[in-house]
Amino acid sequence: MAPRVIIVGPPGAGKSTVGAAVAQRLKVGFRDTDTDIEQSVGKVIADIFIEDGEARFRELERAAVATALAEHDGVLALGGGAVGDESTRERLRGHLVVFLDVGLTDAVARVGFNRDRPLLLESPRAQLKRLLDARRPLYLEVATVTVDTNGREPDDVADEVVSHVE
Repeated sequence: MAPRVIIVGPPGAGKSTVGAAVAQRLKVGFRDTDTDIEQSVGKVIADIFIEDGEARFRELERAAVATALAEHDGVLALGGGAVGDESTRERLRGHLVVFLDVGLTDAVARVGFNRDRPLLLESPRAQLKRLLDARRPLYLEVATVTVDTNGREPDDVADEVVSHVE
């Protein structure tokens, strides 16, 4: 068993929104590893970061991705930082991985000042730029397909993702 498609990208790329739309079009389930983590520990991600630290969150994330890759056969969205883990990047090899690419302006507009995004609490625009710059090479490393989301509606992006699955 393996996911039909795995969606990666930074905060604001539309992974959850587009992933759910892709799953609906393909008539398969949708799973988001961030949701899996929150359900497993009974806390929102922001609280995990604050109370347990980023290192603990990354451990939980690594385990959640490994479990989802083994169990889920639909559309899987990974948290924005999941690709930072080398073992996760290795696990993604051989899968259809779609990188939802988003520019800083669109990402900031979509994310805003969302307090549920712990790495963006301080100076969101500067932090988001730093994350985009640091993670972009990792997204490109794992991606088999890159889809530009800038200035596009989620349904349009979902249609393009589906075109690569079928």
